[in-house]
Amino acid sequence: MRLLLIHSDFIEYEAKKKTKIAEETDILSGRLDDALVAFCAVEAQDADGLLDVIDQSVAEIITTADKVESKRIMVYPYAHLSNDLSSPDVAIEALKGIETGLKEAGYEVQRAPFGWYKAFTLSCKGHPLSELSRNIEPSEDAAPVTKTEITHTHFVMTPDGVRHDVSAFMDDSPFGSLVKKETNNATPVGGEPIHVSLMRSKELADYEPVSDVGHLRWLPKGKLIRDLLSDYVMGHVLAYGGSPVETPVMYDLSDQAIYEHAAKFGERQYRFKSGNRDMMLRFAACFGMFTSMRNMFISPNQLPLKLYELSTYSFRHEQKGEVVGLKRLRAFTMPDMHSLCKDMSQALTCFEEQLAIGWQSGVDFGTELVGAFRCTQDFFNEYETWIKKIVAESNKPILIEILSDRVHYWVAKIDLAAIDGQNRPIENPTVQIDVESAKRFGIKYHLDGEEVYPPVLHFSPTGSLERVLCAILENTAHQEVAHLPVWLSPTQVRVIPIAERHVEYALCLTDILAMAAVRVDLDDREESVGKKVREAAMDWVPYTVVIGDNEVESGELSVTIREKSAPNKPHKETMTIDALKDQLNSDLVDVPFRPLYTPVRLSQKPRYI
Repeated sequence: MRLLLIHSDFIEYEAKKKTKIAEETDILSGRLDDALVAFCAVEAQDADGLLDVIDQSVAEIITTADKVESKRIMVYPYAHLSNDLSSPDVAIEALKGIETGLKEAGYEVQRAPFGWYKAFTLSCKGHPLSELSRNIEPSEDAAPVTKTEITHTHFVMTPDGVRHDVSAFMDDSPFGSLVKKETNNATPVGGEPIHVSLMRSKELADYEPVSDVGHLRWLPKGKLIRDLLSDYVMGHVLAYGGSPVETPVMYDLSDQAIYEHAAKFGERQYRFKSGNRDMMLRFAACFGMFTSMRNMFISPNQLPLKLYELSTYSFRHEQKGEVVGLKRLRAFTMPDMHSLCKDMSQALTCFEEQLAIGWQSGVDFGTELVGAFRCTQDFFNEYETWIKKIVAESNKPILIEILSDRVHYWVAKIDLAAIDGQNRPIENPTVQIDVESAKRFGIKYHLDGEEVYPPVLHFSPTGSLERVLCAILENTAHQEVAHLPVWLSPTQVRVIPIAERHVEYALCLTDILAMAAVRVDLDDREESVGKKVREAAMDWVPYTVVIGDNEVESGELSVTIREKSAPNKPHKETMTIDALKDQLNSDLVDVPFRPLYTPVRLSQKPRYI
């Protein structure tokens, strides 16, 4: 909450024009003489402890009013004090709370209406206490306000369809870690996640000190991995029948559908003024997808309609202390598909198909995924048999959470998560059944002369690409010898010539592998062979080939294979160039490929960190 407190000779206002987010009121003008004017801007973080913020604000206003000996107070909404505003409903609730608190304390209070363009005249008294500003934040132990009391029931369903008490699964397995976290039984873990040091030491990504917190700079090797991940998702989307689109990153909150959907989401948002328009940066691709769909002529014969966007970037204004590495960011890349379905039956079928794609991503990235399915009680009652089916098809236990009533736009969703090195979930793929947005945005088709507002599936095949990489790096904490999947390794083969006379042969080998669609580099630096081999290991290079006299004369290569190695025991195999190519082909079948993003010769490669 931002407060600007002005002790005035008088303040007078008149509401001129109503915006689309204005509160309904008949009080459109007002005046107070010899009054303290409290200009208020309610901020996004205030929702985390609204009652506490209201109490603090009332106390601060009363303290100032008593100092200037004023018993009249004008509460005046003034968004221009902050660029991180709350949703309008939170702001109205806060302003009404401040008004009530001041009246109960015995002050004469007027409150100017929220969401109206207003003209006002103000005369400031000009003494030392006549102009004061205050910044109020929720206390750490403040509880957020919930308007509806929703009960949550948890149990575990196994593939045989049997329900189990969650207590039977609270072990140290990945699924046990998820169950403990979701049921508030996890033990807090301190310290920095392992991926943070890895993303920097492996020169993948780094913090950007001259940007906002939670915005990263991506270095060539990290950019390569990120691009390969985006190629991976695009391949699955196209094979599934999705149609890629691209939509804007910012939207006008005066559009009622945009405003309502943003408020429904509930996450912290970047909001700002553009001229006299209240704008927001998107937190997902929903807004552009839905406005595109509402402008389309849709026939039921064309459904399901699947639109896909790699949302670069999506934005969430996370608290500064919550932002960490690749796991929690303010700007992130979200593969986002929205499937417009003919009816609930078709939605359930698409849900099954998309869930299978989500599970497969964990296999392809080498990260074990665990799942939590959430739905309303009404949905569970109607579709329990179907829920048992998707658990059986998943072939692993799934945590079930049943909500007593619907408070979100979805009636059912599943979240798949990897588990980090500290046994905490990293949310990745998700599928959600949305039963609100079609009507809110006017997305419809006609059947037998009737308008039908169909269900929409929200689907991220992998979750944000940053969290995918986070999960992959965190997974190395459980490996005997840390390594990435070969297809995601920035360098797949490193060739190390022992002496200058071996460079020509090494270059020939490098060219052969590069032409075979392999990312290969050459360590031609003036360093010892031992140091070069150690640095190849530090770079997690899957295949390291040392070239000496024997290799040049025999044509057989001595290859160190990282995935088969043990700590301090490198696994070496002798193979021909063709055998190495065959091995790489088996590693790289049906996965995306991009060439090196760094120079082939390591002597030409700079250090980035």
